[in-house]
Amino acid sequence: MYSRILLPTDGSELSHACVEAGLEFAQQLKAEVVAVFVGGNYQYPVYVDILPPNGPTEEEYKIAMQTLADSYLRPVREAAAAAGLTYQEVIQFNDSTAKEIVHTAQEYGCDLIFMGSHGRSGLGQFLLGSVTTKVLSLCQIPVLVHRIKHH
Repeated sequence: MYSRILLPTDGSELSHACVEAGLEFAQQLKAEVVAVFVGGNYQYPVYVDILPPNGPTEEEYKIAMQTLADSYLRPVREAAAAAGLTYQEVIQFNDSTAKEIVHTAQEYGCDLIFMGSHGRSGLGQFLLGSVTTKVLSLCQIPVLVHRIKHH
């Protein structure tokens, strides 16, 4: 059925719950897993001639984002290992999270994207999150949208 599943995460509780469900799904299918975190691009200050004294440099920003991404991906990595799944992880930088998720799925040969209905930016009960909606509109492969039940 599906042999390589992309699991996007933004580090939110909802995203983590969705990733756990995605790992269970992958285990049932004996599929490989590719986890991805997409961070925004470094934003240069408007006054490019001088960097503000308290702002991070591009290098500092990338290091901070890599550390943050690792903290979000570590539990996914550990759970995938515990489940005996073949696992890869990817950290990408792009201001269009949805486009980067779709691009990563294509680049890594994924045949399914398993993602939450909402992540860090949206908790509405009736509408899909903006990133999920954009992925659905851009993607040529199946997208399984997992909705977390609220108790």
